[in-house]
Amino acid sequence: MLSLASTYPYCKSWCGAAVHWLFHTSNFPTTLPCFSKFHRPFRGLSAEHFCELQKPNMTENGLGHRERVLNVDTMNPNVKRIEYAVRGPVVQRAVQIEKELKEGVKKSFTEVIKANIGDAHAMGQKPITFFRQVIALCVYPDLLEDKFPEDAKNRARRILQACGGGSLGAYSASSGIEVIRQDVAKYIEKRDSGIPSNPDDIYLSTGASDAIVTMLKLLTAGEGKTRTGVMIPIPQYPLYSAALAELAAVQISYYLDEDKCWSLDVGELRRAVKAAREHCNPRALCIINPGNPTGQVQNRQCIEDVIRFAAEEHLFLMADEVYQDNVYMEGCQFHSFKKVLFEMGPEYSSVVELASFHSTSKCYMGECGFRGGYMEVINMDPEVKLHLTKLVSVRLCPSIPGQALLDLVVNPPQPDEPSYATFIKERTANLHILSEKAKMTEQVLNTVPGIHCNPVQGAMYTFPRLTLPEKAINAAKEQEQAPDMFYCMKLLEEMGICLVPGSGFGQRDGTYHFRMTILPATEKLKIVLEKIREFHKRFTEEFS
Repeated sequence: MLSLASTYPYCKSWCGAAVHWLFHTSNFPTTLPCFSKFHRPFRGLSAEHFCELQKPNMTENGLGHRERVLNVDTMNPNVKRIEYAVRGPVVQRAVQIEKELKEGVKKSFTEVIKANIGDAHAMGQKPITFFRQVIALCVYPDLLEDKFPEDAKNRARRILQACGGGSLGAYSASSGIEVIRQDVAKYIEKRDSGIPSNPDDIYLSTGASDAIVTMLKLLTAGEGKTRTGVMIPIPQYPLYSAALAELAAVQISYYLDEDKCWSLDVGELRRAVKAAREHCNPRALCIINPGNPTGQVQNRQCIEDVIRFAAEEHLFLMADEVYQDNVYMEGCQFHSFKKVLFEMGPEYSSVVELASFHSTSKCYMGECGFRGGYMEVINMDPEVKLHLTKLVSVRLCPSIPGQALLDLVVNPPQPDEPSYATFIKERTANLHILSEKAKMTEQVLNTVPGIHCNPVQGAMYTFPRLTLPEKAINAAKEQEQAPDMFYCMKLLEEMGICLVPGSGFGQRDGTYHFRMTILPATEKLKIVLEKIREFHKRFTEEFS
């Protein structure tokens, strides 16, 4: 039997002590499921592997045995509180299963189909031709002598002329390349029916996530009851809860109304902010529109009500609008918060502070890996703006290829240019396919007894509600898992389908969901939906 005392005598942490005792009991198991009730990351580890995890807390050199400077007891406690379900335990297990399949392990399926994340190209969507042509020309300018469309060459030359040394390999200004910020401002003006946009209010970013976290850093201050509180929707995209945990800011949850297609009710905002003022200082309100993970599109009246609420409660508005082109349902329309704000008149447009965000990762482009994005700030205090510029300068600049791609998104081919017809054809096709898959997903899931799926009005996801048998809920509790985590893990193990449990996004107590992207290719999406149908029937029978 393995002797922890002889092998790792300097393991002083409580978990090391626990293993020391357990390993000296008779009939000690070769794996450690019992440790799930103490420390979830150790669930299912071999005894030897568990000890290896404990060993790094101690080092040995000429000075003798001493504790490491950085270990789990001395690391930043805020980091330990971070959770990010989109790449959480289910996804980590999916990666392991893929390796097992490659190694020849026999399972009831031959591949893992990942429907957990909005990564369009990974799921088969083709890049927009014009975008890739221009990026190729920018990365390797010698191609400018080859047979590429003239508008692609002209666009590449314009971008390269704005880069240091004419190269995408040079740094840019911290807020982004000036000519690209000018193009973003023109794009916003056109989108918002001529409402002016100032390039000096535009900050380019490494995807929208980078800009969102930057704004949350600016907003976070105070201690105790004066600590910054930030209102976020539930369900939410876990970036927000993770960033607030890292910053030790206070999460203020407001619930979307599932029975009304995940609509936002100002009465719920008032309830949430009133309760929060008892223990923190609410300073910001985050809106995700179109919604992730819920797929709703807020109507204009709702947006006006939110703006009035923010003005009354003196809150900074953060509008996450990265899915603004992804609107599928008839009667739904995207309204930018900035446009509505200014159309409400100076009573609001002169005082409400707003940051809005967009990205190259979603919409019809799906260019997640380029990490391009921007934020526009409205009514920001000029002195704070100086500090914002300082803050973004610390990370030098956003990805230059990402900035170049963003420029193509906000300034695509025009009707009189040779690439226009192909661009429009590809853009329209991508959005049409997504619309068809949104309808199919809703229709199929709603044929499954025990699953209720709201219409996918926009974005790239559905967030269906699960009715789970009490026996399944109890089985999940015995394994110290949320019931929808238990469900998703079994779905993965038995069917090879990777989804994200709703508990990772937040949900009302007593309800269970999963998030699923509609991005897999149509034929593959049909397989996913059929497997979910088959699994849910079997799961329900097993635990009835």
